[in-house]
Amino acid sequence: MSHALRIEDSADAFAIAAPPQPSVEPRAGLTVWLTGLSGAGKSTLATALYARLRALGVPTEVLDGDEVRTNLSQGLGFSRADRDTNVRRIAYVARLLSRHGVVVIAAAISPYADARNEARRTIGRFVEVFVNASVDTCITRDTKGLYGKALAGVITAFTGISDPYEAPTAPDLTIDTERESVEQGVEKLLQLIVAQGVLPTEPDYRD
Repeated sequence: MSHALRIEDSADAFAIAAPPQPSVEPRAGLTVWLTGLSGAGKSTLATALYARLRALGVPTEVLDGDEVRTNLSQGLGFSRADRDTNVRRIAYVARLLSRHGVVVIAAAISPYADARNEARRTIGRFVEVFVNASVDTCITRDTKGLYGKALAGVITAFTGISDPYEAPTAPDLTIDTERESVEQGVEKLLQLIVAQGVLPTEPDYRD
């Protein structure tokens, strides 16, 4: 008796063994770009938003401007060209992450409007959040004494003192950290993310 395996039998066997294909489309990612002066509260908001999103089971990562400069942009200075290069590198990493369904929270001074607009074009799914606080308020929050050194001329090309900050003219969201608490800011950020279709509807994310 012949026990030769027919091609049709082999194909059927593979069809049976093949794992089921997912029927749900992968959730789209998003980049939440926090821009503002040093000391405005970008990193604080980013950390708090990260914790909330992780608690909701949302894949999320924080790209802090200072950390990216330390790890990916060593050798860059603080000229306009170097600042723009740092922003481009943040945008590149954010694009890679967000296209795989990650909510990326980028917290970077990113002082120049052209560079932020370029980041928006690079990433695609992008919301710009202006974290607003006056220079005077940022000085009072400065535990490292950077503003004092900038005012004394020890640090040159310091954003808000000796280098310009181009505030967004039409951000997707503004958070005034002089008047709004971290909790209020995070709630506004979550509502913005919900509006982008990345999170469930508002009643669900509050559960």
